[in-house]
Amino acid sequence: MSALMENMQLSLFDYLDNPLFFIINGEFPNNESEELEYKSAKSGFPTDFWKTYSAFANTEGGVIILGVKETKGDFLIEGLDTTTINKYKKYFWDNINNPHTISINLLSDKDVKVITTDDKDVLAFYIPSATRIQRPVHLTRQPFDTTFKRNHEGDYRCTKEEVRRMMADADTNTHPDSRILEGFTIEDIDLNSLKQYRQLFAAAKPTHPWLALENLELLRNLGGYRKDRVSKKEGFTLAGVLMFGKGTSITDPECAPNFFPDFREILSTDPNVRWTDRFHPDGTWESNLFQFYYKVWPRLSSSLPKPFQLKEGRRQDETPAHIALREAFVNALVHTDYSAPGNLIIEHKADTFQFSNPGTLLVSLRQYYQGGISECRNPSLQKMFMFIGSAEKAGSGVSKIMSGWEYAHWRTPYILIFSQPDRVVLELPMFSILPEETLENLRELFGDQIDALGKDELTILAACHIEGEISNSRLQYMIDMHRSDITKILQDLCKQGYLLSDNKGRWTAYHLNTEYLKSVELEDTSGVTTTNTNMDTSVYKINRDTSPDSNKDTSSDNGYTSSVNRDTSIEINMDTSGANMDTSIKKKDTSVKERMKKADLENSILDVCKAEYKTSEEIGALVKKTPKYLKNYILPSLVESGKLERLHPTTNHPQQAYKTKTAE
Repeated sequence: MSALMENMQLSLFDYLDNPLFFIINGEFPNNESEELEYKSAKSGFPTDFWKTYSAFANTEGGVIILGVKETKGDFLIEGLDTTTINKYKKYFWDNINNPHTISINLLSDKDVKVITTDDKDVLAFYIPSATRIQRPVHLTRQPFDTTFKRNHEGDYRCTKEEVRRMMADADTNTHPDSRILEGFTIEDIDLNSLKQYRQLFAAAKPTHPWLALENLELLRNLGGYRKDRVSKKEGFTLAGVLMFGKGTSITDPECAPNFFPDFREILSTDPNVRWTDRFHPDGTWESNLFQFYYKVWPRLSSSLPKPFQLKEGRRQDETPAHIALREAFVNALVHTDYSAPGNLIIEHKADTFQFSNPGTLLVSLRQYYQGGISECRNPSLQKMFMFIGSAEKAGSGVSKIMSGWEYAHWRTPYILIFSQPDRVVLELPMFSILPEETLENLRELFGDQIDALGKDELTILAACHIEGEISNSRLQYMIDMHRSDITKILQDLCKQGYLLSDNKGRWTAYHLNTEYLKSVELEDTSGVTTTNTNMDTSVYKINRDTSPDSNKDTSSDNGYTSSVNRDTSIEINMDTSGANMDTSIKKKDTSVKERMKKADLENSILDVCKAEYKTSEEIGALVKKTPKYLKNYILPSLVESGKLERLHPTTNHPQQAYKTKTAE
């Protein structure tokens, strides 16, 4: 087996019948992230290792594997010998505890393991997500210009502003909203807002002693006014002005110049209608946080059904769904980073509520969904909402959001995290995971056989239909199942032809195979059954080859050849019309391959592009080469030599097309 596997190319997602993805999750069962970074390490310990370490630590964690080479989405297990592994381990432990190399050691012995896969050893490092007080994790002793974060494209260097915000979040002794604003007076406070707040306070806690206090003392107790015991400086805090201030005072450069809370109601199906209602600072109201909450919450809550309920003889106007919606709304207000670029956006669509705020998540995704941990960026604002019965401090807010939506039998809310700029988005879908309309649409796509699928399989297909595409990480918050088990289901659905997979940079997305029934009909008429509907049916070969040349990306020889092994190939040929298929299965020696000379291929391309512009996909179908191979190796040289011209000047234009350049 090891001889066959020696030069084996693998997919990040599927390592024959033994996915490397599963092995890693077995070795690191507490790994919260599905981020994997492969590094060759053949020429020494990778110089960019610490950048990835910093990026994983400052984001959601991940696993770095040494001994696997990545080239254009293909992965080659090179392996490391025992001497090299021991050398790299020593180098790692010597440097991980050196502040001149990295700012903090997050790992213990259990986080560094040798993984054996088919007689080859690779060295794996599990990098956990750093806590808010450990960030920023940076290279050397200087955080600026040496701090990295992770996105789908890989590691990126954080800006100085991002680093400063991480430092501010790490300082739990001084919260952003407790900052004293110099030069602000009672004239900057909207007294009408404070009066309305008192009314809500009294309704929620009618006997509370603070209700008898004067305005300034009330604000002091709420955290809206503060005196620094060390510097003796006192004044209105950021929280006090944000909550009760006048709009022009809030947007003062010394306060929160980016402040712009925006509520958008988007209920029309007409694409020309941007929104059916909008509430934002427009000069017609005193735009502070309290007024935004006071005016927007009735609009949000009125959209939820209020069934008649009695509790202890009294009518209950709020359901658990209302409580969940209010928690989500207030969470967005109190967790916003008001120093970050961008604005707070609340959107109400026909089937979804979306709460989007600038800033980062202060806990890991796992901690967020588990609940029970109270980490608030603006605790004074949180306190103000607590006293009017609109916020939680015990870490139960997320649990209420989840349970409230479950009560309504709607899909589980989920959170999305974005960077550059930092933004957190919480979505609350208002539809069942398996609505009847969706099931009918799935039956139209796949036939009645979907009724034989299990609940989890149907959930995945339904989510894919509703959202357009789905990923493993997204499904983890919809299906109560480990991600490696979700991976197996996704692979099975791909093999059965229900799903197609797309490699999007460093993660895999799945979408419905809308041509499923056509492929089934084609199989029925031809008598050939194919389980891989991702393949190109014009020519499909599985070659078995253990020669040294099998390391080569064979897409450069023939776009429809996947090099896996040697001896035999299964070949299914179909004419260009797709109407007739040669169903013979041939066994032949593939050591000698027929290749088209590059000059002949170029002439063929110039010939098919004479009359009109053609896309790389159209050209590939005519000359029987993959678009990827043509775009990477052939078309650029023809353009550079002046034989072909592009339709669009931008190289990577999604509608790029090519035409033979005529002599002037």
